[in-house]
Amino acid sequence: MSYKNTILNKLVAGNPLEDADWRSLEKDALSEPRRAAALDLSAATVERDIQRWAALFQRVYPEFCKFCQTTLGNPADFLIPLWQVWLPLAQRLADRHHQIGRPIVQGILGGQGTGKTTLGTLLILILRHLGLNALTWSLDDLYKTFSDRQALQAQDPRLIWRGPPGTHDVALGIETLDRLRQTSDSVIAIPRFDKSLHNGVGDRTPPEPVQNIDIILFEGWFVGMEPIDAAEFDHAPPPIVTEADRAFACDMNAGLQNYLPLWQRLDSLWVLHLPDYRLSKQWRKQAEQQMKATGKPGMSDAEIDGFVDYFWRSLHPALFMPTALKTADLVIEIQPDHSIGRLYRLTGVESALVRDSGWVDEWMGG
Repeated sequence: MSYKNTILNKLVAGNPLEDADWRSLEKDALSEPRRAAALDLSAATVERDIQRWAALFQRVYPEFCKFCQTTLGNPADFLIPLWQVWLPLAQRLADRHHQIGRPIVQGILGGQGTGKTTLGTLLILILRHLGLNALTWSLDDLYKTFSDRQALQAQDPRLIWRGPPGTHDVALGIETLDRLRQTSDSVIAIPRFDKSLHNGVGDRTPPEPVQNIDIILFEGWFVGMEPIDAAEFDHAPPPIVTEADRAFACDMNAGLQNYLPLWQRLDSLWVLHLPDYRLSKQWRKQAEQQMKATGKPGMSDAEIDGFVDYFWRSLHPALFMPTALKTADLVIEIQPDHSIGRLYRLTGVESALVRDSGWVDEWMGG
């Protein structure tokens, strides 16, 4: 067992920490300069921050255990990410809320399998212990209605699935975030979407009424992404291969322009970053295989290839993630085993040099 686990188990048991324990936690928090900078930790504030995290850790732990037992597994296996990642991120959001003095919108960009749902659920849990009400809301909840998407597909048969730019009601998203960002006790109707309706094609459901929301966690697979230079598609990676592929990619890239006013409502952007974007396809295949093993229907590997390739043709991670990494306030690295790796934000010099996600991983020592 690591010394951090030993100290954290003392906190779990309600035992007081010795001075050496406090100093060890402070030293550890500053031991990775990039992570410390990304979490706004410094030698001048670390003692205060560690004291706050410890008090919050003890308040949160009983509820965290219940969550782990139903969702993640053995709570003891997740003490380190709770201490090093989830608690600091929640405290950072709370501090930002108090500084700004109004509800804040935290954008979260991440592909399938990167842990957006788990992160959102845990942040809501922790923020509740900080006296704040948080809401998770997805870009998926802004899909156009079933009938509107049927009409859209008739106009552009290339839009065979919901998801790419153009399949969302951006104006509705802007209107909703503008209302959420105002300090008011009014009831606000939050759009929601059920993907299971119409045999999996999906449709809007009655909105969810919410009130007195302090923090909005707005997540999605291309939240915050910006258009790139169209010349990038001249030498795009597979599955952008044919002229038709490039034309589709260019049109989806242009469609991102309509989303920029929505992204302007974000107070901050976090990116859940895969060192190798192809992991998302691998994870999807594993999930489908596990589902079929239980007797439930699932897609074949070939069907998954076609499905994922469709989204890569629309907004290819290798082309769009570098810009997202440059503009992000925080990058959270997700490892091949789904665990959380490094936390960092790119410096100005690094951002200017970024060319692709492989370069970032090389720069970060991956």
